[in-house]
Amino acid sequence: MSMTETTPTDLVWGAEAIAPHLGRSTKGAFNALESGRVPGARKVAGRWALHLPKFYASFETNAAA
Repeated sequence: MSMTETTPTDLVWGAEAIAPHLGRSTKGAFNALESGRVPGARKVAGRWALHLPKFYASFETNAAA
């Protein structure tokens, strides 16, 4: 598998499932998602999806800066 391929386990669907990865409540996660503060997250057909590799990579990128 190449680095650009996404497996189903790379994605987390819905604010409730995303919240634990952000360390927030469901409401807090939804607010962060809606305001665009979560790297690797996007809305697909009205439902939030979080691409975990992009989310975790954002910490590595910022730490090197």
